[in-house]
Amino acid sequence: MELKNFTEDKNIIEEVAKGSIAEELEIEPGDILLSINDIPVKDIIDYKYLVSDDYVVVAIEKKDGDIWEFEIEKDFDEDLGLVFTNPLIDKAKSCRNKCIFCFIDQLPPNMRETLYFKDDDSRLSFLQGNFITLTNMSDEEIDRIIRYRLSPINVSVHTTNPELRIKMLNNKNAGRIYEILKRFKDANLEVNCQIVLVPGINDGKELERTLEDLSKLYPTVESVAVVPIGITKYREKLKKVEPYNKESANELLKFIFDKQNYFLKKLGTRFVFASDEFFAMTKTKLPKSNDYEGFPQLENGVGLMKSFEDEIMIELKKIKTPINNNKRYILATGTLAYDFIVKMKEKILEKIHGIELTVIPIVNRFFGETITVAGLVTGQDLVAQLSSYDNIDGIIIPRSMMKRDEEIFLDNLTIEDVSKALNIPVISSEVEGKSLIDIIKN
Repeated sequence: MELKNFTEDKNIIEEVAKGSIAEELEIEPGDILLSINDIPVKDIIDYKYLVSDDYVVVAIEKKDGDIWEFEIEKDFDEDLGLVFTNPLIDKAKSCRNKCIFCFIDQLPPNMRETLYFKDDDSRLSFLQGNFITLTNMSDEEIDRIIRYRLSPINVSVHTTNPELRIKMLNNKNAGRIYEILKRFKDANLEVNCQIVLVPGINDGKELERTLEDLSKLYPTVESVAVVPIGITKYREKLKKVEPYNKESANELLKFIFDKQNYFLKKLGTRFVFASDEFFAMTKTKLPKSNDYEGFPQLENGVGLMKSFEDEIMIELKKIKTPINNNKRYILATGTLAYDFIVKMKEKILEKIHGIELTVIPIVNRFFGETITVAGLVTGQDLVAQLSSYDNIDGIIIPRSMMKRDEEIFLDNLTIEDVSKALNIPVISSEVEGKSLIDIIKN
């Protein structure tokens, strides 16, 4: 998640929800929240905790400097309807690790400043699903996670071998991971873990050890995602590492399938799941939907393709008679998902006739050709590789190519910039079957 404001520690109100208590009280964007029940609000967790009572006293500083105080009776847990310019209210906690696989350390220069900020904040993990390493916080902060029951929480583990984790994260505090996770287990928190795999570093026997250790913390540790390292062309001063290839990815999948069978018998759950990249890289058939056990790590790219396929098939089954739509569209994607999107195109053409869909895999020149996922395709690569096409009614791209809350690509080009450069409308589709089918139908 790219934060819009991660340095401001004032509780500046950006938005007031329509129909909310705050709107009724004429609280406005630009006002500042000072306190609740005479207690200063340190961060969003304090806010959520303090505002949950059915009677609260709220102090607001108006834009002209006046202080307004409200005595509010409301339902227990009812929110006031405030959204802050800084989603944390407090300054975001930054990561001091120098992980050998860190993607941010592999970014090119001259991108927007917010992309270079490395967060490692438990509050973002709780609120937005970010993964944290638990190495950049004090014992008091760990205690606060437990006291406030910030759960579920997403943790980047990578390895439970203390010495190896210290080396991989380049942080002397990194070896305490298992000790902290055991504290979470004692507190009955919910945890999802991820392992970024680096060939020859934390795979093989090290991966076996890590999964066995984490399985002892089940059901506190509910699931483990295994994802491959992403390598850009900007690694000149970083440790030399090898990317996954078809052969090594195949070996990894066989290992994961074996471990899933083992854990299914031992724990009643598959417990560990490989990310979609491994399946696309090896052209291995995707697991069945039920095998993902509710898709616990969908946002981490685990089962996203299968979920997307299921949603498309549901939408297509709703079409009782074939639809005729004489349009020509390009479906732009990353090189990794090309075969999968072609398969989806063929399914769509069975129900929607007359339409022409051309799937174009965009080679990532911006980050380097080793980066193959659609979410890291930039506007300039779209322009460069689609400029020869004409008589096209629209270019459909996944919404994941852009910033979550703005239609802007990683290289600062907007969807409007790309549309103008190509003289073709560029249409963003959520990575959901209904969104894509609705665009094509209409």
